[in-house]
Amino acid sequence: MRKVISVHEYELKPDVETVQFEEAAHEYPISLPGLANYYLLKSVRGSRKSSYAAVWIFESEEAWENLWGSRDNPVSKNDYPENWLVWEDEVLAPLLDRDPDKIEFTSYLEI
Repeated sequence: MRKVISVHEYELKPDVETVQFEEAAHEYPISLPGLANYYLLKSVRGSRKSSYAAVWIFESEEAWENLWGSRDNPVSKNDYPENWLVWEDEVLAPLLDRDPDKIEFTSYLEI
């Protein structure tokens, strides 16, 4: 089965210290059905130098769709898993420069 890999780009509010984000992100580990692994990253070079991202690796497209809906019919925020709502609303929202549901992201299917 091919994995689905989602890359989420995070931009911090101007008054948020990087240590605040890093501590908050590490204090709330994520567990989701079908989530094989994830990485929280800080860029060291390129157009987003010193910015943050998360890479979410799902076991399969089926596992990813079970959580987030199909490519053409994503689930509404009301249907997100409870711990993902905590991640977005309580961990990320106070730190990011926009609503966590409006961040830049791309989901890729492994080839």
